[in-house]
Amino acid sequence: MTGEESLRPQSLMLTFLGDQVLGRDVCVYSGSVIDVFARAGIGEQATRSTLTRMVGRGLLRRQREGRRMYFGLTERSAAVLRDGERRIWQTGAVNRHWDGTWTLLGFSLPESWQRQRHDLRSQLTWSGFGPLFNGLWIAPGEVDVSALVAELGLSAHVKVFRAHADAGMDIGQMIEETWELSDLAAGYAGFVRRWQPWEDRLPEADEALVLRLRLQTEWLRIVRRDPRLPVKHLPDDWPAEQAEKTFRAVHERLSPLARDASERLLDLVPARPQA
Repeated sequence: MTGEESLRPQSLMLTFLGDQVLGRDVCVYSGSVIDVFARAGIGEQATRSTLTRMVGRGLLRRQREGRRMYFGLTERSAAVLRDGERRIWQTGAVNRHWDGTWTLLGFSLPESWQRQRHDLRSQLTWSGFGPLFNGLWIAPGEVDVSALVAELGLSAHVKVFRAHADAGMDIGQMIEETWELSDLAAGYAGFVRRWQPWEDRLPEADEALVLRLRLQTEWLRIVRRDPRLPVKHLPDDWPAEQAEKTFRAVHERLSPLARDASERLLDLVPARPQA
């Protein structure tokens, strides 16, 4: 199975909205979304239920125009999409400018707090942390986790420090022991294997729109899982740089055709101020 086959409809939807709606103050017709997603192999019922769930979660808002229903962004979804944009186009996949700073987070929770422990570990992993020891996690750079910890209600049980490694410590070995580098590397290598052929192919415009949708969704999923470890302490054959080159080359190749298709296929209306 390829990585693109397991992409969730909501992830594809967020990419689609980031491409077509973010920063434009417009709403998109549900029928247009259904049409594009059908070309991506996602049925009408799955697309409609994704739209409904996202409205329920505060990620989309509805706007009726005559007999047609249009969907626009909320402040929450716009913030999520802007963060994804930064992660792809500004932060990037390769950390060349690390200043030697680490963020250390220690926590001690009662034995009975299994759910809270699971939630904290999940959120820390999402934020780029790895388990240095059982109750001590570490991330490269200065990571602000105050909002995350407060949201989980664990501020009284967590301590956060900034630190530098001792001169004699083998940082490369520490990284290998703390993060699953083989899984990260396999993700990047698989991305290159799937997408590099498209650096030299030119699809039909409608196919280019769907391909770019999958390309961006898959790339964002990979880079969000990457804690952006300092490249000078990673293996010499680390595949992130090649994967990023492939992503940018294919995105640039697909974009003119994808824009043509979106102008032809999408019904957009100005977003009205919400009551």
